[in-house]
Amino acid sequence: MNKKLFVIAATLSVAGSWSAVQAETLKFAFQGSLNALDPYSLNETFTLSSLGNVYEGLTRRASDLSIEPGLAERWEIVEPNRWRFYLRKGVKFHNGNDFNAEDVAFSVDRVHSEGSDLSTRVPADVKVEIVDDYTVDFVLSGPNPILHYEWDTFYIMDKEWTTENDAVKVTSASDTAANHAALHANGTGPFKVASHEAGVKTVFEKNDGWWDTAEHNLDTVEFTPISSDATRVAALLSGELDMVYPIPVQDIKRVNENAGTVALTGPELRTIFLGMDQMRDELLYSDVKGKNPFQDVRVRKAFYQAIDIEGIKKKVMRDLSTPSAIMISPFLFSKAGEFERYPYDPEAAKALLAEAGYADGFSVGMDCPNDRYVNDEAICQAVASMLARVGVKVDLNAQPKAKYFAKILASGGYDTSFYLLGWTPGSLDSWNVLNDLMNCRDEAGAGSPFNNGGFCDPKIDELTDQILVEIDPAKRDDLIAEAFKIAHDNVYYLPLHQQGLAWGVSDKVQLVQRADNQFKFRFVTKN
Repeated sequence: MNKKLFVIAATLSVAGSWSAVQAETLKFAFQGSLNALDPYSLNETFTLSSLGNVYEGLTRRASDLSIEPGLAERWEIVEPNRWRFYLRKGVKFHNGNDFNAEDVAFSVDRVHSEGSDLSTRVPADVKVEIVDDYTVDFVLSGPNPILHYEWDTFYIMDKEWTTENDAVKVTSASDTAANHAALHANGTGPFKVASHEAGVKTVFEKNDGWWDTAEHNLDTVEFTPISSDATRVAALLSGELDMVYPIPVQDIKRVNENAGTVALTGPELRTIFLGMDQMRDELLYSDVKGKNPFQDVRVRKAFYQAIDIEGIKKKVMRDLSTPSAIMISPFLFSKAGEFERYPYDPEAAKALLAEAGYADGFSVGMDCPNDRYVNDEAICQAVASMLARVGVKVDLNAQPKAKYFAKILASGGYDTSFYLLGWTPGSLDSWNVLNDLMNCRDEAGAGSPFNNGGFCDPKIDELTDQILVEIDPAKRDDLIAEAFKIAHDNVYYLPLHQQGLAWGVSDKVQLVQRADNQFKFRFVTKN
């Protein structure tokens, strides 16, 4: 665990008594909705955070983000390429079925199947060998010291329940017909799903049969999606809701000054960035025909230098953001300070566009969510305005995250030319960023599935492979820096900033605000 990260996560905890008192109902809201309950449908923090109260992985993360045992009591590397996990005995799924090794092997197969958005959680070449009912070996093709770093959100499903309900096929983000696992949940976690109306309301209830000791005192949790910032904040201030997030940066002062509420702020590990289609020979959404302007590094750099990141920080984010030169939080990479952003320079941007043959600019469609990240649509509007000053006309398509993700991700055929996205590495490690966002992929998404722009740099792929097996920290950081430098020099992405966390909480509630922006009910007590 990075020492800085440990300090951040720990200091974001809200002090309070953890002794169980009378059971309570917690009511909270988020700006986006919880759609499918299938834990493999969408690799998105809010969805995984919500379902992480119901489902569990072999590992989990503590309040300080350190890795600790979950459904596996312990693990060891018995051979360089063989990891052995000793499963927790006596654990039951919510329907009463026993948890065992068959469920782990089944979940590995399912997470790798068609429609899964979490296929990268387990290396594709891993072989699962069941030693006995409560011991599982993962056999690798080579050393992998971070095999389990993302397994807190690789949730284990009940093989029997999933099969009996004809829900083995994953309901992807683009599927219009939901199966049983998308509409119902059967995990091992501290809470059960009592009722679920996608986009309307989800009610969770305490799992009295949970294997661990409950530190929370919640009997019921009610989640309501509220896209309107004003409505969300008003519900908190009136006492209708106990917790809402995110709080608009302009409302932080009002929440703090209101009797009975407080705004919790702090750094988040998520990097917000812009991506460009660099694979197609002609963009889907542009007036440039017969060629793709984003395949020219001069155009990509022109876009970068046209963006006034300090203006976005001050006017859009109200200083609740940290401009970034690379695609990872500086808290997660020791050499992040060696990188600097290209300077904001509209004249240089115009010159680069002219040099690339676009002196008169061009038009391009831009996809953006309007209910996923802090001020996401406002950021896109600001970027569109800045690009207009250098001759680029942006046709902005901002829509709710359900439609947005269904369009731009692999399940939607990467239907985008220019887009905004946010990324928190599930492993809290640079390898995840390189492997998931920067390695080569084919048109169907095989390879690096979240490289929506489809650029391919064999050297980054080579470095990613080396980073995975390198156990010397200094050498590993050097390899990571080399890979990030290639991405920076070629402007494969336009990193913007790490957004800040802003949660609104009633003073009747004690909780932990983790730097990964996951809201875990097991850390909550209500007076």
